[in-house]
Amino acid sequence: MNPSRSFSQVFHASLETGAAWLLAVLWISPLAYAFWAAFHPGEYAVNFNLLAPLTLDNFREALSQAPFPRYALNTFILVSTILVAQLVLCTLAAYAFARYQFRGHKIAFALVLVQLMITPEILIVENYSTLARFSLVDTILGIGLPYMASAFGIFLLRQAFKSTPKELEEAARLEGCGSMGVLWRVYVPLARPTYLAYALVSISHHWNNFLWPLIVTNSVETRPLTVGLGIFGAPESGVNWSVISAATLLSVAPLLIAFLLFQRQFVQSFMYAGIK
Repeated sequence: MNPSRSFSQVFHASLETGAAWLLAVLWISPLAYAFWAAFHPGEYAVNFNLLAPLTLDNFREALSQAPFPRYALNTFILVSTILVAQLVLCTLAAYAFARYQFRGHKIAFALVLVQLMITPEILIVENYSTLARFSLVDTILGIGLPYMASAFGIFLLRQAFKSTPKELEEAARLEGCGSMGVLWRVYVPLARPTYLAYALVSISHHWNNFLWPLIVTNSVETRPLTVGLGIFGAPESGVNWSVISAATLLSVAPLLIAFLLFQRQFVQSFMYAGIK
C-alpha cells in the first residue's frame, strides 16, 4: 500500500468528518440557545451559568401574552388541508402523465414543470387579488389555495408511478379493476415511501411558511404559528429573549418531536424516493 496515498485518504476523511461536525454545530447552535434561554430566567439568557435555576415561567408568560394554542390549531388545519388536497390532485395528475398518452401530454407536463421555475413570491399580488374577488382573504382556505396543486409533487409521483411494472397493472385489470382500482390497489401502495417523503417536505414547508400567510391574514382566527410568533417577537412589543425563545419552542415543538420519533422512517423514505 502506498503510504502517501493512505495518508491522503485519511486526511480527506478527517477533513470531511470535521466539516460535517462544524456544520452540525452551526445548525444546532440556535436551537440549543433557544432551549437554554427558554428554561432559564431572563437575566441568564446571555449568561451561561450552569448553576442557573430552571423555570417554566417563560412558557406561562408566552401563553398568557399570545393565543399560541389557537395559532397551533390554525397551522394544523392549514397544513392538513394543503397536504390532503396535494395528495389527491398530485396522485391523479401523476397517474395521468405516467400511464396515459393523450394529445399534448408532453406540452402539458412541460407547463406543469414550469411552475418549479416560478417562485411563489412573484405571484403574491395576483394571488391576493384573486382571493379578494372570491372573498377568501383572511381565511385558512385562502392561505392554502395557491399551494394545493404542486408541480414538485406531480413530478415526484409521476417518476414513482413510471417505475411500477406494467405487469402488475395488467394483473389487476384481469382481476376486474378499473383505472381507479388499479391506481388505489397497485400504484399508491408501491409509492408509499414517495408519499411519505413528499408529505414531510410539504408539512415542514407549509408549517414554516411566513410571507404569504402574513399578507393574507388579519385576525387571530386564521393566523398561523409563524405569523403569530413574528408579531409576538416584534421589537415594538418589547424584547425578552427568554419569553421569545419559549414561544419559538412552542412553535417548532411539533415538527421537532415528529422528527425525533420518526427519524429512521424519514431517512429511509427520502433514500427510497431518491433511488427511484
